[in-house]
Parts: sequence; structure tokens; C-alpha cells
Amino acid sequence: MSTVFKALSDPTRRKVLELLKGGPRNAGELAEHFQISKPTMSGHFAVLREAGLVTSERDGKQVVYELQLSVLEDAMLAFTKAFGWDLKTSDSTDRTAAEKGETA
Repeated sequence: MSTVFKALSDPTRRKVLELLKGGPRNAGELAEHFQISKPTMSGHFAVLREAGLVTSERDGKQVVYELQLSVLEDAMLAFTKAFGWDLKTSDSTDRTAAEKGETA
């Protein structure tokens, strides 16, 4: 879990994850959004891969990255549980509201 939070601690890596929410992208497409060197971007990609937050696949000369949302979800759930917070899904919230005769 600490590798996930280490990966999330950097704003560049958080922005990469945000960009990947729209679907897989190659390294060049992602790098266009930053004014940092390619080796530095490569390092960020490596940290995200190590944390399991992204997967990478070679497509010819390009490397395509894809977001692994389940790892991020697991980390967030573990984080909230550590503080004793109970996150309810929207389904359970809607069901609870319906049971009380309220609208969601």
C-alpha cells in the first residue's frame, strides 16, 4: 500500500492518472502535457507501474499505458478504513434513501 501512496504523492503522477481516466494513451501523448524530460517521465511511469496503478504494453515502438482503477480503489478503501470512515456506495445510499421514503 505504501508504494501506491508514494506514487500518488507526486502531482505529475496524479495528472498522468487523471489523463488515463479517458482511456489508454501512449507515452508520447502523456508526455505532451508536461514540460519535463523524457527520462523524468519514464521514471514517473516506472513508479506508477511498480505501484500497480498502470499497466504498460509495447505497441511497435510505442508504449501504451492504461489505468488500473481497482488498485486505486483498494488503496482508497484501505485509507478510509484506517481512519474508521465508512464509505457507502451510491447503490446502498440510494437503497437506504428509498427505504426511508426519501429521494436520492
